[in-house]
Amino acid sequence: MKQVLCHLIKSQSWQPRLAALAIGAPASAPLSITLALDGAHTDWLEMLPKGQPFWYRAKPSLNEFRLGIGHALHLATAGNNRFAALDNAYQGLCRDWRHEGVARAFAGFAFDHASHSSLPNALLAIPAILLECSAGKCTATLTIPATRRDQASTEWLALLKEQLSSGTIQRVALHPDDLAKQAWMARVRAALRAIEQGKYEKLVLSRSFKIESRTPLPISRILGNLIDHRPDSLIYAHGDGEHTFLGASPERLLKFEDGKVYADALAGTAWAGSPSLGDRKNRHEQSLVVGAIIEALAPLCTSRPHAEPPAEHPAGHLRHLLSRISGNTQPETSLFDLVNALHPTPAVGGFPRVAAENWLRQHGEKRSGWYSGALGLLDHQGNGEFSVALRSALISGCSAELQAGAGIVAGSEAHQELAETEAKLQTLLAALETPTGDQRTGTLHN
Repeated sequence: MKQVLCHLIKSQSWQPRLAALAIGAPASAPLSITLALDGAHTDWLEMLPKGQPFWYRAKPSLNEFRLGIGHALHLATAGNNRFAALDNAYQGLCRDWRHEGVARAFAGFAFDHASHSSLPNALLAIPAILLECSAGKCTATLTIPATRRDQASTEWLALLKEQLSSGTIQRVALHPDDLAKQAWMARVRAALRAIEQGKYEKLVLSRSFKIESRTPLPISRILGNLIDHRPDSLIYAHGDGEHTFLGASPERLLKFEDGKVYADALAGTAWAGSPSLGDRKNRHEQSLVVGAIIEALAPLCTSRPHAEPPAEHPAGHLRHLLSRISGNTQPETSLFDLVNALHPTPAVGGFPRVAAENWLRQHGEKRSGWYSGALGLLDHQGNGEFSVALRSALISGCSAELQAGAGIVAGSEAHQELAETEAKLQTLLAALETPTGDQRTGTLHN
């Protein structure tokens, strides 16, 4: 597929189309042309770039796979007004954007507006090359700012010059973390004391787990394993050329399309040997999330949002309670208005929202990359979908930091909450293993 795309770019048969789009366009306006790619279904993993930013988003069960390579335009921001900044920037881009068909951008953000990590706190980008496989069709959308139109062919080909090595997964060292486990359970007990005092109903605590490999961890192999193991999840990744943040999310934060908003209230977790999804703790967690999402969305909707009854939602070896919530939005409501209203939900932060966030900051809650933030896909009409960045790993060379969290409510037990995080960490740990006979990956030895 790479050779096909390079041939199409070198042919420059697209030049008249790009020139037509550029007529009257501001110098900074993005220009996007879309090329049809003949070929069989592809997940694009063999096209992951080396040394370039990229975005990956796949829904394997729906046979949807997207890869964004390079940045034609991007904006990084942070702070209390980060969503307003992204909103204003994107609306400006969309006003000037000249394109054929549907044009798309990617976005991602951290849990805390004030956090500083290896990735920007909040980032929005129009990819220079967007590869899509959906509904049995493969396309490439190529984007360049109008002011750089004459360099388009050179820039696009340079982005395709080198791909990440697929490699094999070599021996991985799992760092003993008994002291870290004890410290985390002490934090759980501190959270329970705060809840018993009546100040909070829920606090979500995260913990991390670090691994080291003898050789650089192969991103395409790990993503391929996640696709195989978690076909019903959203498989996502963002790389900046040095770090890659990736995972498999079971939870949609929201979808906004043609004036309607759809959100998932996902809470409560069960696995083999755990209490059932129907126990009191799980049902209480779920009801908190449902209520908070409805209250957050209500001011932006023409009538009170509707919540479906909770149902069991599988996520590999885990199961969750899920209620789907929907509503019709007020005129002029934007995707980022909805994100600002919802994030963070009690599923990832706690309840009451502001009080829980303050408690987490005061008690040293640290979340690397965009863990428990979100990653999104947007179109030129302002529609889009964000998924919560869960079951994640932040990878740099031979190192990976895996993260998982648990919601603490009245009646929680520290050992049981620790077991929940262990179960959630297995999603990424399994992606670092090689099933017998699997051709995607190499071998992992514990």
